[in-house]
Amino acid sequence: MINVKGCGLGLRSDFLLDVKESNFQPDWWEVTPENWMFMPKIYEKAFEEAVFSKPTVAHGLSLSIGSADKLNRKFVKQIKTFLDRYNIEYYSEHLSFSSLDNKQSYELLPVPMTKKMVNIISDRVKEVEDIIQRNLILENATYYYVPYSEMAEVDFINEVLEKSGAKMLLDVNNVFVNSVNHSFKARKFIDEIDKSKVAYMHMAGHYFDEEAKMKIDSHGMPICSGVWKLLEYTLKQLNAPVMIERDNNIPPLDVLAAEYKQMKKIVKRVQNA
Repeated sequence: MINVKGCGLGLRSDFLLDVKESNFQPDWWEVTPENWMFMPKIYEKAFEEAVFSKPTVAHGLSLSIGSADKLNRKFVKQIKTFLDRYNIEYYSEHLSFSSLDNKQSYELLPVPMTKKMVNIISDRVKEVEDIIQRNLILENATYYYVPYSEMAEVDFINEVLEKSGAKMLLDVNNVFVNSVNHSFKARKFIDEIDKSKVAYMHMAGHYFDEEAKMKIDSHGMPICSGVWKLLEYTLKQLNAPVMIERDNNIPPLDVLAAEYKQMKKIVKRVQNA
C-alpha cells in the first residue's frame, strides 16, 4: 500500500506551475485522471515532479459505476494505464451514474437505493477491479432529488461496500450538504457508516441557492464552519487521511495553503486530545 497519511490537496492546473516555487507542500496529492490523461505538454514536467515527489491518489469523474450501460472497458483500461504510469494505487469514483445509452452527461446523478442496485454496482465494481488490478474506492455523492429507494443512504452505502468489497471515500461536505437538503442528521450518518471501509476523506465548500432553497456542492467556496465541525466529529471516530477539493473559483495557492493548514490543525488537535 502507498503511504497516504495526514492531509492532502487536490492538484489543479490553475496552480500547478506555482507548486515548485512555493514553500507549501501537502502530505499527498489527489489528481483527477480525466483532467491529466491528455494534458498539454506545458504541464507534463511540473505534473510529474509533483506526483513523483509525494504520495498521490486518483479521483475519477466519469466511470458511471451505477449506470445500466455496459462498462466502458476502453476507458477503464486508459485509467489503468494512467495509474500504472504514475504509480498510483488508490483510485476512487462517485457512487452515482453519469452515462445513459452510452452518452456521457458529466453530471453525477443519484442511483435508486435498492437491493437490485446493490447487486448491479457490486458486479460492476468487480469488473472494474479486474481491469485496474486495484481496489475501487467509492465516494458518497451529493444528490438533489431522491430516486426510488428501499433504504436510507447510509444503509445503501454500507450494503454496497459489504457486497462489493470496495473501500469508501467519505466526503464530509457531501454528508453535510445531503443532511440539510434531505433532513437527516449528519452525525448519525457518521455514526452508522462502516468506518472500517474508509480509505480516505474529502473536504470541500458549498453554497446555498436561494431560488432552489438547497445547498449546492460547488467545490467553489471556502469550507464552512459546519463542515469543519463535522470533520472534527468524524476524526474522533476515524483516523483516516483527509484532503481538500477545490474545483471552481480556485484561489491562489497561498489561499489554499491557509485552508490546508486549518485542516491540519484540526487533525492534530483531535489526535492529541
